[in-house]
Amino acid sequence: MSSLFPALTGELPGRVALRFGARALTYAELAAAAGAVGERVRGVGRVAVWATPSLETAVAVVGVLLAGGAAVPLNPKSGEKELGHILGDSAPGAVLAAPGVELPGALAGIERVDVDAYGAGAPPDDRLAGDEDPALVVYTSGTTGPPKGAVIPRRAVATTLDALADAWRWTGEDVLVHGLPLFHVHGLVLGILGPLRRGGAVRHLGRFDTEGVARELNSGASMLFGVPTMYHRIAEALPDEPELVKALAGARLLVSGSAALPVHDHERIAAATGRRVVERYGMTETLMNTSVRADGEARAGTVGLPLPGVELRLVDEEGAAVAAYDGETVGEIQVRGPNLFTEYLNRPDATAAAFTADGWFRTGDVAVRDPDGYVRIVGRKATDLIKSGGYKIGAGEIENALLEHPGVREAAVTGEPDPDLGERIVAWVVPVDPQVPPGSDELADHVALRLAPHKRPRVVRYLDALPRNDMGKIMKRALPT
Repeated sequence: MSSLFPALTGELPGRVALRFGARALTYAELAAAAGAVGERVRGVGRVAVWATPSLETAVAVVGVLLAGGAAVPLNPKSGEKELGHILGDSAPGAVLAAPGVELPGALAGIERVDVDAYGAGAPPDDRLAGDEDPALVVYTSGTTGPPKGAVIPRRAVATTLDALADAWRWTGEDVLVHGLPLFHVHGLVLGILGPLRRGGAVRHLGRFDTEGVARELNSGASMLFGVPTMYHRIAEALPDEPELVKALAGARLLVSGSAALPVHDHERIAAATGRRVVERYGMTETLMNTSVRADGEARAGTVGLPLPGVELRLVDEEGAAVAAYDGETVGEIQVRGPNLFTEYLNRPDATAAAFTADGWFRTGDVAVRDPDGYVRIVGRKATDLIKSGGYKIGAGEIENALLEHPGVREAAVTGEPDPDLGERIVAWVVPVDPQVPPGSDELADHVALRLAPHKRPRVVRYLDALPRNDMGKIMKRALPT
């Protein structure tokens, strides 16, 4: 196959490729440092990477990919049990880490290779690797059991990044800023490998803050990637930070992903800056499936259209395709295309169960489609599809409605058994003012007026905060019982 990173071949030697705080690498320096890593891990196969938000992590992953290996990014916040499972399952031949970083005991038996971000070596020719060769083994969050290792081939990385380049008009002139973790598809594949494939640049904040976003966008960065939690903080800060308003107003592209961005935050950002946030939809197993295009309508609450090369359909509970594009008929999303993973490592049973007989991947996400084909995610099939009074209701649209209430800071919606309705809708609310929360009847009426009476919450429970994971997704299984 062609190289994943053609810009590393010497076409842009003096252009800055990566910047983490005050530390930066040009394309020539990155090629040399990644080449040194590649020399150390050539032939190792799977290589673990201690994925701190650092220059060393980016160099490590690029080095492994140039050498034709598969990188296994490790979340530095993983507990011993989870880490032990991942290491036992993936059996890496080495672990790459920044010098001086203390690694947990679970890694003690694996050869450690310190990454010199300014090392010198000849970059291997990654064109010798095949399209189906593994590039990454990324572990799922493990909400329904131990994490599964999704084996992502090189063709999935290449086709996804090229499809996003088409959708977002992403070029080597773009400079991306983000503060996402580097052990996940969003921050690593899109946020680091994406700019490098285009021959552009990425400025990583290390840790997300609105001051850093404003500084980088006001000094030449053109794109911002974030998760809803980050955009919520941006929306909250805009009234008091004129430099942030200026930064977002001047950005070429603002992208949110990993979870649905509440409509309320969409509208607040648009009102303050005149810019709309683009949403896209993907998973560890599929990389990216859909997106709003840079030249399309950034319609709040939707994730746009299927990307080039991606087939997408909605199916009902019997597996029949949902034909109605009416914005109301709910179905599970299934996808096919070159963006898909090849297997769950060491789990042929789980791999077989994830696909239909004709090759469609069962995402477990439920959605509706508007008449023009735009996809609107309404939640996870396992936790967000509520069957109440004969209706199939997506939790996401109720959450968006609740967030439009001025007294609601955060909201999550679940279903629980009800002898009459089958399931009743339960709203979990973090109020703006805990001393004077909006009443349950007030919130129910608020939702009923915006959506439909059968979608109103029957129970409201108040919390100080909602449980979230590192990507900002609400962990509904961790809600109190």
